[in-house]
Amino acid sequence: MGNRILIVDDAAFMRMMIKDILTKNNFEVVGEAADGAQAVEKYIELKPDLVTMDITMPEMDGIAALKAIKEKDPSATIIMCSAMGQQAMVIDAIQAGAKDFIVKPFQADRVVEAIQKALG
Repeated sequence: MGNRILIVDDAAFMRMMIKDILTKNNFEVVGEAADGAQAVEKYIELKPDLVTMDITMPEMDGIAALKAIKEKDPSATIIMCSAMGQQAMVIDAIQAGAKDFIVKPFQADRVVEAIQKALG
């Protein structure tokens, strides 16, 4: 169906917010990860259709996790999330294969729109 999603963010409340937006819009959240290393493991284990990936996290940041996941699965669909509108990080993420970028604080319609577009 193309709507199994893995949420990656080191802040539990952010994961909860995204999960809430997604479940209300009929997406299935199949897993959550609190850092990049966990994200890579869960991606391999769960094979989600899409990943929402925070950029700034302990252990392994979102860009390193994005690159690691893309190495294992070049067709992975990943949307980056960050509070920082830092152009350099956005450009790094897009060049590394991210499909889109959502800025915190999240607007529900923007999150849904980005995910629908990425799953297209």
